[in-house]
Amino acid sequence: MPKPGIEAIGQIAIAVKDVDRAAVFYEQVLGLTPLFRFPGLAFFDCNGVRLMLSQPEEPGFDKTSILYYRVPDMETATAAITAAGVPFVHPPRIVHRDARHALWMAFLQDTEGNHLALMCEVPEPAA
Repeated sequence: MPKPGIEAIGQIAIAVKDVDRAAVFYEQVLGLTPLFRFPGLAFFDCNGVRLMLSQPEEPGFDKTSILYYRVPDMETATAAITAAGVPFVHPPRIVHRDARHALWMAFLQDTEGNHLALMCEVPEPAA
C-alpha cells in the first residue's frame, strides 16, 4: 500500500477563546517567538515547528489540538490516504499564498475522531 510520505510535524493548532490573551501568554510567559498575525490567528515559532493559536470556526474543532503533518507532495499523500479508505473532512486546497509559496492543506480524522491535517508548501514560480 502506498504511504503519504509524512516528513515531520509542521504545525500544531491550539483552539483558544481569546487569541490576544493567549498570544501574550505564549510570547511573554513561554518565550515563543511571534511569526505573524491575522484576525483571529496568532503564529509562533517553536524551534522550527509552527504553533497556531486560533478561534475555532467550526463545531468539533474547539477544545482540541490539531497536528499538521508536512508532506512533500499533497496529491501523492492524499491519494495514499484515500486508497486506505479514509475520507477527507476538507479535501486539499490552498489556504494561503504569498510571494514564496502556496500553502496547501487537507483535513481528515483518525480512528478516534481526532482532527489531523496534511500541509504542503509549494514554491511559487519566480516573477
